[in-house]
Amino acid sequence: YTIGVADVVQISVYHMPDLSGGGTVRPDGVVTMPLIGDLQVAGKTPSQVREEMKKRVSGYVKADAVINVTVSGFNSYRFVVTGNVNKSGALQQKYYVTVSEALAMAGGPSKFAGDEIVIFRLDQNRKVREIPISYKALMSGKHPEQDVCVVTGDTIVLQ
Repeated sequence: YTIGVADVVQISVYHMPDLSGGGTVRPDGVVTMPLIGDLQVAGKTPSQVREEMKKRVSGYVKADAVINVTVSGFNSYRFVVTGNVNKSGALQQKYYVTVSEALAMAGGPSKFAGDEIVIFRLDQNRKVREIPISYKALMSGKHPEQDVCVVTGDTIVLQ
């Protein structure tokens, strides 16, 4: 999971409540921690945040600190469903959904819908990748592997 803006993050330093803290990730991608100040968390995994926190805390603690990073509010999970659906627009959910669930959240296909679904997704190199899916194959259950998980930032287009 990659932490995003508006997620709720808690960072605990074992036996050191004065160094523990967290809160809602601000629009600039930062949470402010006691003693060490601003910590960039958006766009990072909890493991990456833990390692950064270890580096920053090492200046104040002699022993190797045990740090736990938890994300309790998944508020940054957003995606768009558009095209020939009944209620196109940006959607937000507290848990991961699949393509079929996202289409259902958008009110299902309109009477003008065809068979082609395309997911537009940014890859790690920030290039847009197109993932084609057949609506009929997906709904018939013949190809359940096409019911992929929707990730933050995806745009699903039903043509």
